[in-house]
Amino acid sequence: MSAVGEGLLFLASRGEYTLVSRAISLTLAVSADFRSIWKVPEIMQSLPIIGDAETHLTQAASGPPVEGFCKGTYAFVTLGCPKNLVDSEKMLGILALDGYALVSEPTGADFVIVNTCGFIESSRAESKAVIREMLDLKKAGKTKGVIVAGCLPQRLGPALQDELPEIDHIVGVFGRDEINRVADHLIGGSREQRQLFRPAPVKALDDRARLRLTPEHFAYLKISEGCDRTCTFCSIPKMRGKHITKPIEMVISEAQELAKDGVRELNIVAQDTTYYGLDFYGEVRLVQLLKELEKVDGIDWIRLMYLYPVNFTDELIDTIAGSDKIIPYLDMPLQHINDTVLKRMQRRVNRRQTVDLVQKLRARIDNLVMRTTFVVGFPGESDAQFQELKQFVAESKFERMGVFSYSLEPDTPAVKLDGHLPEEVKIARRDELMALQQPLAFAYGDSLVGNEIDVLIDDVVEDGLWRGRGYMDAPEIDGEVIVSGVDLRPGMFVPVEILERRDYDLVGVMVNDEVAPEWLATRDDGIWWHVKYWTLAQPAECDHVLPIRLVLCAVCPDGHAWPLALGSVAVRAGGAYGCAGWLDC
Repeated sequence: MSAVGEGLLFLASRGEYTLVSRAISLTLAVSADFRSIWKVPEIMQSLPIIGDAETHLTQAASGPPVEGFCKGTYAFVTLGCPKNLVDSEKMLGILALDGYALVSEPTGADFVIVNTCGFIESSRAESKAVIREMLDLKKAGKTKGVIVAGCLPQRLGPALQDELPEIDHIVGVFGRDEINRVADHLIGGSREQRQLFRPAPVKALDDRARLRLTPEHFAYLKISEGCDRTCTFCSIPKMRGKHITKPIEMVISEAQELAKDGVRELNIVAQDTTYYGLDFYGEVRLVQLLKELEKVDGIDWIRLMYLYPVNFTDELIDTIAGSDKIIPYLDMPLQHINDTVLKRMQRRVNRRQTVDLVQKLRARIDNLVMRTTFVVGFPGESDAQFQELKQFVAESKFERMGVFSYSLEPDTPAVKLDGHLPEEVKIARRDELMALQQPLAFAYGDSLVGNEIDVLIDDVVEDGLWRGRGYMDAPEIDGEVIVSGVDLRPGMFVPVEILERRDYDLVGVMVNDEVAPEWLATRDDGIWWHVKYWTLAQPAECDHVLPIRLVLCAVCPDGHAWPLALGSVAVRAGGAYGCAGWLDC
């Protein structure tokens, strides 16, 4: 299920958090009977941005309970990665089905749920800050209770409630499907059973029938939970448990549900995507899953994320390379390249294997875009080993890349390693590696200028101007394409000619068979402009003059392209040009 219509979602990005806000209607992609119990709610007031949160316009989820019945109202804050977002969406779906109404303001709500992240120290600090903010509302009498769910309580256990005793209930990762029961306890005033922790499941949790927070046209599809890797720096297995594969039939059923709900882009997520199937089927079955996903009607893009550089078989590469739906975008965290560092990280892959895999992928998958991440400042990392990493990045020319400075995580094996580095050294190395990457990313963007690419429209910026993404950009973490065009809407795929790069983003114009390129026009001062694109509007009263809406863009005498809607132009059939509403160059 998803929210449809306008809405605001404040997203967790670079230390910010997501606060679910408004929507105007709700659709459920489960069954006609399920859908019939809902009606369109009134438009809710949008929630103001809290703190310094950067906002991204998208669609959010909200909906009424069963008509005539409401157990209570609640607000929802979600933090962390896309996998946690799926958990949030599942909890929202469960609460909606049980008669709880999601509202846009925590002030006045019966309770607030915070689904937290506990991956590294900075994310734990962020989660606690948000929790305290909600507890302040409770102390002020503006909400009656606070429920904290997700990775932070899973990691800290009862100690979280010892630290913040004002929290009414805490729910571990694997208690998410009982969130309605926890809400019942809170609404009923019970002060017992304030902590809900369940053991890691032996079978995959079902993520179907969730209330999506993403826009209608894209979604995250979680194909497994947990991780069997033993990376010494990582706490995920302690929070998410062992790897549990979601059976192919369940994944396909969920994909079909999403497609019926309007999804055109599936972003495949897991803790370790290339491990898929090994625990359940006794062998890796990612290829088989992908071939079944390709058959789902309505899905145009399948994006693979969180790939581990192991189990990357020739069959998998050929499947990606030969697919019309699996886009040539691979998110594959490599973490480092030096053999000694990789061994201390316990990554179970070495430099030669990594280099060979990257080269093989580049050679066999046309137009491949690779996203990766690295950890710098790992215990014992010498300057020479860091320089080796820099050289590898310079040679590999990853189109997309992120860098983390090592975070010392309690109860992980890396804590006991020798050679821990000062924080300022770790930060300096992170900044140095990102500075090396930036011109490489910009060069890739420049290489797209002049080319035509398919862009998936995400939302509107202003009249005639839209925000979208090419296949090379994953939602929220990569760049975007600013598109000038008419009659567009979110979820449309449109051909776009790229006109220029602006930092990590691109600017382009919709290509239309009815758009005529390469015209010349003149301003009143006699300066000629090279008008690249225009579209026909309704014919004017005069038989010999056609009004033209200049979509994008004009090129002024110094060669600079202005990717803006510049006004309207009158083009006389005899070849004489006049114009109105020009912007100065």
